[in-house]
Amino acid sequence: MGGLTLGADPVAYAIARASVDAPPTVDAFTVRKEPKGHGARRQLEGCFERGATVVVVEDVVTTGQSALRAIEAVRAEGGTVIGVLAVVDREEGGRDAIASAGYPLRSLLSLADLNLAPDAPSAPKH
Repeated sequence: MGGLTLGADPVAYAIARASVDAPPTVDAFTVRKEPKGHGARRQLEGCFERGATVVVVEDVVTTGQSALRAIEAVRAEGGTVIGVLAVVDREEGGRDAIASAGYPLRSLLSLADLNLAPDAPSAPKH
């Protein structure tokens, strides 16, 4: 699992580390915004191999464009994406954009879950 750097990195690598103690073991990778300009000129770094089946991860999904860019990079490197996992869905169209591209999105929380949705009551001020 992996996603567009920098937001997805701690999520992907934390899950990969936790999977060592609670198998099945999951590998993690990073998707650079652009391929490196030197060396191997790779856009994907870490534990990614051509033909891998992966989940793209995000810290926060807003419009879905970061996840879609990561999906495009994975596919360009010969990977298969089976879905997107996000910590928070801001409920600003990202879920629909990702679904329109043919991928399911699962999020741990939404803004509504956190009482932060635009129509949620204001949090008390202390």
